Amino acid sequence: MSLFKNFNVGKIFDGLAKTREKISRKLNELFTGKAYIDETDLEKIEEILITADIGYEATQKIISEARKDLKKNKERSVEQFKTFIKQQLLSIISIENKNLIKKIKEARPYVILIVGVNGAGKTTTVGKLANLFKGLNFKVLIGSADTFRAAANEQLEIWAKRAQVEILQKKDGSDPGSVAYETLQKAVKENYDIVLIDTAGRLHTKDHLMSELNKIYRVCSKVIPYAPHDVFIVIDGNVGQNAIIQTDNFNKVAPLTGIIIAKLDGTAKGGAVFQICQKFKLPVKFIGVGEGIDDLMEFDPYAFVEAIFEEKQKAAV
Repeated sequence: MSLFKNFNVGKIFDGLAKTREKISRKLNELFTGKAYIDETDLEKIEEILITADIGYEATQKIISEARKDLKKNKERSVEQFKTFIKQQLLSIISIENKNLIKKIKEARPYVILIVGVNGAGKTTTVGKLANLFKGLNFKVLIGSADTFRAAANEQLEIWAKRAQVEILQKKDGSDPGSVAYETLQKAVKENYDIVLIDTAGRLHTKDHLMSELNKIYRVCSKVIPYAPHDVFIVIDGNVGQNAIIQTDNFNKVAPLTGIIIAKLDGTAKGGAVFQICQKFKLPVKFIGVGEGIDDLMEFDPYAFVEAIFEEKQKAAV
């Protein structure tokens, strides 16, 4: 069970409306009038999963397992098969996710580097993360290493005030690496528990900007051994296939340890979560389900899959 107090199944259900339409409802249409599932249905099921942004690799894994299952259980009922699909999807996103709170207590100050492209919701996610950790009585410091945009500094300062945490900023155009360095020095000197470093929303296609990110990554360990302890990439829940490209490129310059899915609203392409987990074997750590400061929740694989398949009355239980 999550230590954070803001878990809300209803918001997950609402956020996955489009994904549910593409998977659950289309499967229901396919299964209407059928008592059992057979080999001829698998091709149509494969198409449904791919068009729902589950991705080729993840879909092939599911279909391959389904084919094996049908050979052993030739009279699979529709309900049994839906349960089987849910179990397969759950297995893809149920990646070992070490207890973050325990890790923080064992390595203070604990440094989390937040990366992602412009517009993904990265800066607001930093503020929401700070609020979550503040709610657990951790002493939190934000390092504003996005010095390329004045708006980013201003936005992060607003979020820091909302979360009632400290923030270290320097004037626009300052070296981002120096901001990270000074932030960590302050964290050590003043006994902070958690440091969240916001980085510029650089395009993953710009080599010189990605090199700057790698510099920030390397600077951290000069102040605190083994820092950053985590590198989370923020992915816009609406980007679908492009999330794979983003994750791949950022992972090359700042090895990722987790994913945060932002903007998981009713239009989000939630199926992309399965693509990323299947390809990179990275755990999803948090999901953003709204614009409020409390609308960032710890990821629950079971609740996520259930929200794709269940009716609202059941999902809200």
